[in-house]
Amino acid sequence: MYADEKTIREILTSTGDTWAVVGLSNNTSRAAYGVAGVLQRFGKRIVPVHPKAETVHGEQGYASLADIPFPVDVVDVFVNSEQAGAVADDAVSIGAKAVWFQLGVVDEQAYDRTRDAGLAMVMDRCPAIEIPRLG
Repeated sequence: MYADEKTIREILTSTGDTWAVVGLSNNTSRAAYGVAGVLQRFGKRIVPVHPKAETVHGEQGYASLADIPFPVDVVDVFVNSEQAGAVADDAVSIGAKAVWFQLGVVDEQAYDRTRDAGLAMVMDRCPAIEIPRLG
């Protein structure tokens, strides 16, 4: 229910190519690092969002979504489920078009709020797994 194929395809192919990756740092052992690299290889501009505001994969990082000085299309969320709802609310506030909660990140209330605000949303899936399947 929270990850229908139509919405996955829409977000990956026609929602836009600027992806804020919340929780992305230079820690190469974290999933966010590898997924961001895959997104880049598939033509997405990644924007690291992490309290450290590190440059990752050659892209300037920001401490929060609100600090990003340009439009963001998709907010990809690599924080735990307890924090994810606040990130989804921030995505709505900055005018993002879609929110993507990574594998294991689930907040049904945040899903409902985000969809009610008019954004596309996927939960508990990984774009690095889904994007190669598009063919």
